[in-house]
Amino acid sequence: MRPLRIKDKTFDITKTLVMGALNLTPDSFYKKSRCCGTVDESLFRIEQMLSEGADIVDVGAESTRPGSVPVSEEEETNRLMPVLEKCAKEFPDIIFSVDTTKTSVAGRALENGAAMINDISGLTFEDSIANKVAEAGAAIVLSHTPARPCKMQKCADYECVVTEVKEALNKSIDKATEAGVSAESIIVDPGIGFGKTGEQNLEILNRLEEFSEVAAPVMVGTSRKSFIGVTLGGLPPEERLEGTAATVAIAVMKGASIVRVHDVKEMARVAKMSDAIKSGAT
Repeated sequence: MRPLRIKDKTFDITKTLVMGALNLTPDSFYKKSRCCGTVDESLFRIEQMLSEGADIVDVGAESTRPGSVPVSEEEETNRLMPVLEKCAKEFPDIIFSVDTTKTSVAGRALENGAAMINDISGLTFEDSIANKVAEAGAAIVLSHTPARPCKMQKCADYECVVTEVKEALNKSIDKATEAGVSAESIIVDPGIGFGKTGEQNLEILNRLEEFSEVAAPVMVGTSRKSFIGVTLGGLPPEERLEGTAATVAIAVMKGASIVRVHDVKEMARVAKMSDAIKSGAT
C-alpha cells in the first residue's frame, strides 16, 4: 500500500489511524456525540479527543444518518465555520476533516483550516467537490452511499454488495483523479450503515480484506451504528460500545487503515491492540 498524504503530512499507515467524530448537529443518532453548543465546548471536546489518541478530527455540521433531513448550505456553513476557524488556529498541527457533500461548504472549509473532505456520497451528489480538493492539495474520503439519506435505506438491493460497492468506489476514485486529486490523497470507505441491510453490513466487515483490490487506503465507520444494536438484540446507541469494539478490531485485522469513531480513548486502545496482534509485536 502506498503512503497516505494529507496536505503536508505523510503516513505509511502501518499503524491504524483513529479519526474522532465531532458532530455539530442537534440530530445525530448518538446523542452523546452532539456538540452543538458553544465554540469553547467544541474546543474542549477536540482537546479531549486528541489527548485520547485521535490522529484526525472529523467535523460534521449536517447529519447524514439514514432518514435525516438535509439542511441548507447557509445553515451548515453557520454551524461549521466558527468552530473550524477557531480550532484550526488553536490546533494548527492537527488534521481536520470536514464531513460534507456540498461543494461550497467544502471550499470554505478548505480555505479555513480543513486538510481533508469526508464525502459520504463518493462524489455522486456533487462531483465538483473534487475540484476544490484538488485546488487545495487536500485529501478526500470517498464513501459508498447509494442515495441521499432520506432514501438510502430503500436502495439496499444488491446482487453482490461487496462487488458493487468496490465498483462504485473505483468510479469515485476515477472522478477524483480526473479532477486532479492526488492518488496518494484518496481514501475509500465502503459506507457501512449507508444504504445497506444489517446482513450486508456484516458481510462487508467479514470480507473487508477484498477492498484491498481498490487502490486506496480503507476507512471504516461502524461506531455505535444500528446494525450493531440489532445484532445484539435491540440495544440503543448508548449501549453499543462493546459491539463497536468488536467491529473495530475486525476492521483493523482485515486491513482498515483508518477507523472513524465516537469513543476515541476506548477505540484507540482497541486499534492499538489489534495492530499489535496483526503485526505480532507489542
